[in-house]
Amino acid sequence: MSQLTPQEIVEQALAASTVDGQVTYVVEGSEANLRWASNSLTTNGSMRSRQVVVISFVDGGAGMAVGTVARTGTPDVAELVAMSEQAARDAGPAEDAMPLVAPGDGTAPPGAGDWDAPPAETSIGVFGEFAPALGEAFAEAQGREELLFGFAEHAMTTTYLGSSTGLRLRHDQPTGRVELNGKDRDFGRSVWAGVGTRDFADVSVAALAAEVQQKMAWSQRRVELPAGRYETLLPPSAVSDLMIYAYWTMEARDADEGRNVYARAGGGNRIGDRLAQLPLTLRSDPFAPGLESAPFQVVGGSSGSSSVFDNGMATPAVDWIRDGVLTNLIRPRAWALKQTAPATAAVDNLILADPNATATQAEMIAGTERGLLLTTLWYIREVDPQTLLLTGLTRDGVFLVENGEVTGAVNNFRFNESPVDLLARATQASVTERTLPREWNDWFTRAAMPTLRVPDFNMSSVSPAS
Repeated sequence: MSQLTPQEIVEQALAASTVDGQVTYVVEGSEANLRWASNSLTTNGSMRSRQVVVISFVDGGAGMAVGTVARTGTPDVAELVAMSEQAARDAGPAEDAMPLVAPGDGTAPPGAGDWDAPPAETSIGVFGEFAPALGEAFAEAQGREELLFGFAEHAMTTTYLGSSTGLRLRHDQPTGRVELNGKDRDFGRSVWAGVGTRDFADVSVAALAAEVQQKMAWSQRRVELPAGRYETLLPPSAVSDLMIYAYWTMEARDADEGRNVYARAGGGNRIGDRLAQLPLTLRSDPFAPGLESAPFQVVGGSSGSSSVFDNGMATPAVDWIRDGVLTNLIRPRAWALKQTAPATAAVDNLILADPNATATQAEMIAGTERGLLLTTLWYIREVDPQTLLLTGLTRDGVFLVENGEVTGAVNNFRFNESPVDLLARATQASVTERTLPREWNDWFTRAAMPTLRVPDFNMSSVSPAS
């Protein structure tokens, strides 16, 4: 890496600015990973990365224009600034133009992090206790004539954000995940368990392996079922993948203009409407224990959910749905000003909880006369934005529950469901636990969800996937 520190890059870029405003941020990253197949480690490695983003703001008389240039590694800073400024001069006025966030203006976060400290790092040493425990799990699986596949990854990124208004913000973000697949030797059965983590200190390989072993035992009996509506227990991972999609589409502008599921018939949005019969609360909190994320915005390009003009804006805790009622939508400052509504920023975590829930997933299974227990969902795609109808497939274990016990594994299905409709139809939630989204964990790992009971989940067709 260059001898230039991330802080020096930011300061040099700001000093080189010749226009009306600038935001520059540097993301310094390190990553370590392990991969395994057929009860044996296959690869391990580590890597480092750096991204530099310069955003220039030019007032051309008709309004403020924006130019953004990003590079990996350590570019020529002066050249990068010049390119960003030229891009802004070539652009038209930005419709989301607002004054840049500044210290003390009421929008910047109260804490800035340790700006002068070097970037935080990870290394292969993060797996010091994990790897030996994984070896024990391999031996136990071998004794059962089963195979374990999967990977573990840990990344540490440090973001340094500076602006021409005087912001100097820094955030360290650790992100870890483990996925563990169990299969029999003829690959006729496949099950999954996964977990997200900040530092691997809280990852129990024994618990993950026991979950895989339990599901493999459940899979020994095979039952074929037709498509239809089934009482279904959606485990936390499946719930998280559905709720993340509901979260990603919570853009106030789309709702106000009638383009998403949060639009009110006849105009406006559905804030104040009851979405869930259970007293469920869907919230984000950058300081949630174990799910901590950046307490300020870092934005490379504007969209319906974020604005480059909001870089450095605080992202405090927010309830999106409170006690079953839609409470907030994501609203950048420019749209908030037009709608005379509060600006609300997205946060990089998501928590769904019923404050009255006491049941565990095992107790919910015991209370099921006949239904399905899922493992995960995948290949989720949007069908209709007006209702947020999604389609996708079940994966790595759909289990039949009869008279309070899991009695076998059934075929996979294609489903067609709206997560917003599911909230309205859910009849029971378990206690909330940290989980790893299966479909979206390349982009979103910080989630805590309950198991949800849905009396009529729509398995629209049988899937040949295995």
